Amino acid sequence: MPPISGSTASAIADSVRDLVSRGDLAPGALLPPIRTLATELQVNRNTVAAAYRQLVSAGVAQAGGRRGTAIAEIPDLGAEQTPGSGLVDLASGNPDPRLLPDPLAAIRRARYHPTMYGAPAVEDRLMTVAERLLTPDVGACGTGAVQIVVTHGAVDAVERVLSTCLARGDAVAVEDPCFLASIGTVRLNGYQRVPVPVDESGMTVAGLRNAIANRGARAVIVTPRAHNPTGVSIDHRRAAALRAVLADYPEVLVIEDDYFSLVSSAPYCRVTPPSTNNWALVRSVAKFLGPDLRVAMVAANPQTAQLIGARLRAGKTWVSHLLQAAAAHLLTDPGTAAQLGRARRSYARRSLILAEALVAKGISPLGSPDGLNLWVDLADAQAVDATVGRLTRAGWAVQPGDIFAVDPYRPRYGIRITSSTVTSRMATRFATDLASAVT
Repeated sequence: MPPISGSTASAIADSVRDLVSRGDLAPGALLPPIRTLATELQVNRNTVAAAYRQLVSAGVAQAGGRRGTAIAEIPDLGAEQTPGSGLVDLASGNPDPRLLPDPLAAIRRARYHPTMYGAPAVEDRLMTVAERLLTPDVGACGTGAVQIVVTHGAVDAVERVLSTCLARGDAVAVEDPCFLASIGTVRLNGYQRVPVPVDESGMTVAGLRNAIANRGARAVIVTPRAHNPTGVSIDHRRAAALRAVLADYPEVLVIEDDYFSLVSSAPYCRVTPPSTNNWALVRSVAKFLGPDLRVAMVAANPQTAQLIGARLRAGKTWVSHLLQAAAAHLLTDPGTAAQLGRARRSYARRSLILAEALVAKGISPLGSPDGLNLWVDLADAQAVDATVGRLTRAGWAVQPGDIFAVDPYRPRYGIRITSSTVTSRMATRFATDLASAVT
């Protein structure tokens, strides 16, 4: 162990950071026990303890309880498995490319003018569209003043909103199983993950109350409909119950990631109560206009919206006005509206076809799936591994559910099945093979 120096908490913490920067302390290296280092440096144990707390707060170190304090490692965020060649892709979670509009044609037809520095961050036409798509849903719930900002997609929006209200180490309540990018955002920014179980109506009421009252969650990320990975949606009754919980904690930040909005078959049921001080409703366009259109419209309370805008100006300056103009054109184009209607009906029909085929074989997916995916619970890790292996040998690719676990040591055992391109014949064949695989 290279020598650590210093006689104050700040000096000791700076010494450790210097050792990390020079490469003398590698990720995962254990720091000396507090008593040992205090003796070596001839300082009070509280001084060393304070230094270690500074390092943990700064993300340089991670506390491991009885195992001690170690230099922080780069998180292994995991990734969705890529379907192998020759397999039918029921794993990727992607939309059907045939149901997406042509972004190049939209760019050619969009009213775009070269954008110079100092221009407004949000393109005028997109602002008009965003106000039409967002304001009625938040204004009708008595949430107070609303402002609109545009970010580089939903993941960027969630990360920026969290950073406006939280500090490293704060606890964030997230659905379990959870959208993989949300797990990554929470981990990389040094927040604690608090899992909230999901049932057939979305985030559970008891789970949310426990996350806030007993686990100290200062923020909640919730998917109001077409939850990824399960496909479940929050109905009016569940939304009212979740609002009742959150109404007791107006200081808790609430982020609703309504990523599937314009092609969802489920209604939007708002979870955020009027009493919440800081909130954001995020609606991205990637799933129905195309994953390469990195644009999300965000409605938020004025302070949160202003902080997001300030961070955009200090960082990437703005979201590409070319992309904004293309998104605005598509969202106001009658042809696109008709195409989105076809997409909504197609996704709903395919999800229903697959769910009914599974039920016919005695397999019950979770809830009434909406969106691109559905979820089937399995008994344990062994059952998941065996089922995925048998399906692979039968020519199918699905996602094992453990990668969506908030706590990797306590996953919800199951598989995620992407229904976005399923046909009736495909659904029947797959249900037959899955029934064989789980027996």
